[in-house]
Amino acid sequence: MSKRIYWLLPDVASARRTMNDMLLARIDERHMHFVGREDLNLSGLHMANVLQTSDVVRAAQLGALIGAVLGSVAGLAVAWYLPLAGEPPRWGLVVVLAMVGLVFGAWASSLIGVSIPSQRLRRFERAIRQGQILLMLDVPPGRVEAIESRLQALHPAARLEGVEPNLPAVP
Repeated sequence: MSKRIYWLLPDVASARRTMNDMLLARIDERHMHFVGREDLNLSGLHMANVLQTSDVVRAAQLGALIGAVLGSVAGLAVAWYLPLAGEPPRWGLVVVLAMVGLVFGAWASSLIGVSIPSQRLRRFERAIRQGQILLMLDVPPGRVEAIESRLQALHPAARLEGVEPNLPAVP
């Protein structure tokens, strides 16, 4: 399990220096995620991906739950009301339709969620619009304080914006 540290960096040059300092601190590039305005030249920085900048994961989870419930209800209705004359209800349909609903709900909701900005990053929107760069670092819990101290010492213009206690496994 990792913790995610959020830092706001004043500009692109500072973001590049910070990335180099984190590489020297043995933070792998894949654990650094930068978010900035689209018009900024962020080449050379490890950009955050769609899983980190959108609500696709949360939307898929919610869609899977709703789809499974609706699929179960449909399965119950079909199993109860549509058995052929003299045959018992086919309860296996409940499971099958619940699974179909789960998959369809997750897929359909993820298509919507990919276009919705992440709720976790909503508090940084104003700073990013003003040209600041958001850095999300994923580090083991035992290294959080050392990394924070290092960044504060080497980059006094950067602002610590908090630590997320439990990093989601997927993004």
